[in-house]
Amino acid sequence: MAYATEEILLVLVLAGTVAVPAVTGISIAIAALVGIVIFSYVRTIYAYPMGGGGYRVSSDNLGSKAGRVAGGALLIDYVLTVAVSVSSGVLAIVSAFPVLTPYMVHLGIVATLLVAWINLRGTRESGVVFAIPTYTFIILISILIIGGIFRVFLGATPHTASHLPTSAPVEAFGLWILLRGFSAGCTALTGIEAIADGAGAFKAPEPKNASLTLITLGIILATLFVGTSWLSHQFGIVPLAVGTEGYKTVVAQIAERVFGQGPLFYLVQFTTMAILVLAANTAFADFPRLASFMAKDGYLPRQLANIGDRLVFQNGIILLAVAACLLIFAFHGDTHKLIPLYAVGVFTSFTLSQAGMVVRQVRQKSAKWGIVASFTGAITTGIVMVIILVTKFHAGAWIVVIAEAFLLMFFYFVRKHYDYLARRLNIGPEDHVLPVTGTVLLLVPPRIHKGILHAIAYARTISSDCRAIHITDDPKSTDEMKRQWDKFGGQIPLVILESPYRSLVDPLLAYIDEAVSEEPGHILTVVVPQAVAKHWWQTILHNNAATPIKLALASRKNVVVTNVRYFLE
Repeated sequence: MAYATEEILLVLVLAGTVAVPAVTGISIAIAALVGIVIFSYVRTIYAYPMGGGGYRVSSDNLGSKAGRVAGGALLIDYVLTVAVSVSSGVLAIVSAFPVLTPYMVHLGIVATLLVAWINLRGTRESGVVFAIPTYTFIILISILIIGGIFRVFLGATPHTASHLPTSAPVEAFGLWILLRGFSAGCTALTGIEAIADGAGAFKAPEPKNASLTLITLGIILATLFVGTSWLSHQFGIVPLAVGTEGYKTVVAQIAERVFGQGPLFYLVQFTTMAILVLAANTAFADFPRLASFMAKDGYLPRQLANIGDRLVFQNGIILLAVAACLLIFAFHGDTHKLIPLYAVGVFTSFTLSQAGMVVRQVRQKSAKWGIVASFTGAITTGIVMVIILVTKFHAGAWIVVIAEAFLLMFFYFVRKHYDYLARRLNIGPEDHVLPVTGTVLLLVPPRIHKGILHAIAYARTISSDCRAIHITDDPKSTDEMKRQWDKFGGQIPLVILESPYRSLVDPLLAYIDEAVSEEPGHILTVVVPQAVAKHWWQTILHNNAATPIKLALASRKNVVVTNVRYFLE
């Protein structure tokens, strides 16, 4: 709502002041669309009270392919939700303090990481933090709209649109401009699907509470959105380009007309910033949940289904934060550049989800009015999706299409890998436990010291076939090494490998490959003594061989690397 009106005006001003009054009519049309979407989504909540949203509904009723399209579209939209909401929130504070304009990207990234950190703390902590700014914003914008209405009817402001900047391009005012303005304003609907996606998180009875919340959200959204758009026309507000001197958002310009440059103006800007930054919490709640659903189905890496100590999907939260920060950096925190990418994904999910609900209700022979509601929602959102895609395609929506295609390919290859893994690891009737025999190779450092003594004792416990490997680049030192080894490790035969090129890994790999080929089926255990410093910063002073050896042997079959640590206390 806070940036949708501005995006509509940015399109309408292309046709000059004659088109600006259409902002109210477009906003009313979008408000009606909000009602249709909410009415149809209530059916989804009662059908899927434990959540799942567009991905689950599409998968269950339209098939796996449709589910993946909906899931990929939503994942993209959630990333854009964070980037757009946070960037718009930063613009609100920049409107009050223009001196911060050069730091928009920095502020956006910091705000994104802050919201991510709050979500990583757990749902109870985040819920308390997000509730206060939400209620404050609703109250303040309501006061702003009521105050603006009084000023208009008291004649305290002219009922004319201000003149456009002389540099503004002018296009013919017609259906194309109206459609572009409508598609720009449809960003107001992003986030509505989040309640249906997370219905299972509500208190019992989940469907009733989630539906009431969704309806309440729709009423508040439509009222504030239409009210803000109407006032923008009455006050003659013209949106400004980000970064221009004296830049203020449309909401900031309205607040300045109603409240002046007083405390209430700054309070509106702060609460607008807070609500927009915290609006990203919707995505931080639903992106990880959706990613976990898709990971459990085998379309995303399984790490995204892991729940952390705080009972949140921490890997999904971190992934979303990184992706959103990259977008903010790439688009310089400018919402006008990000908006053309926006809303395509969410309306794709809307359409597939409601089409799935039509199929589900027809199969179950549900009430006709419910089928009509879902069908109306599917047709309406489908038409809007096409409008958004066509009108925004050259402005950047093509990027979303490519990203969606990439995600679908990624889902395919991830699932293909997991299917292959299942075939390789599933136990068949002919499988049984085989006896294991093996050889132990104990890597001996340049000199015998206390740390190696424990490694010698450990190596003896693993296998009777135990060999010590010493790699040297100085043949003159071999006699001294043999003398020390006879004293402390005489029961284990010592093999000395010469390395004229001072390489530790290559001679060891050559010996291991030879040993494996000599005794196929055996397990080779390479025991590597590893020093552990008392303080973490002292680690850089030690040349432990464990890391390069582990990396070199990672792809070797029937080879195990074991570290025997000795602590330097």
